Amino acid sequence: QVQLVESGGGWVQPGGSLRLSCAASGSIFSINTMGWYRQAPGKQRELVAFKTSGARTNYADSVKGRFTISRDNANNTVHLQMNSLRPEDTAVYYCKYDDWRSVYWGQGTQVTVSS
Repeated sequence: QVQLVESGGGWVQPGGSLRLSCAASGSIFSINTMGWYRQAPGKQRELVAFKTSGARTNYADSVKGRFTISRDNANNTVHLQMNSLRPEDTAVYYCKYDDWRSVYWGQGTQVTVSS
């Protein structure tokens, strides 16, 4: 089992920044992928960004140039620095961990961008 604990969500005005963090614990496999997904009301969950333990990175087109994902493999944490936030970034953000055995999700953290 892998447990994921997210932090850092909240409310911010358009153009502002937030930093999300996710700490994984439990049965961590050295080769894995950690990332962030989001789900807005009435919409499907979508990829925001992921980064593998080998440092391969992928971003959704809608966040390229504004969001940066980073990892601390020694501490099994992943961060999402979100800059130039827009109202359309409002969603529940979920941390995801997966390896060859299974997929795990965090409980989600709310990000609200509004004036």
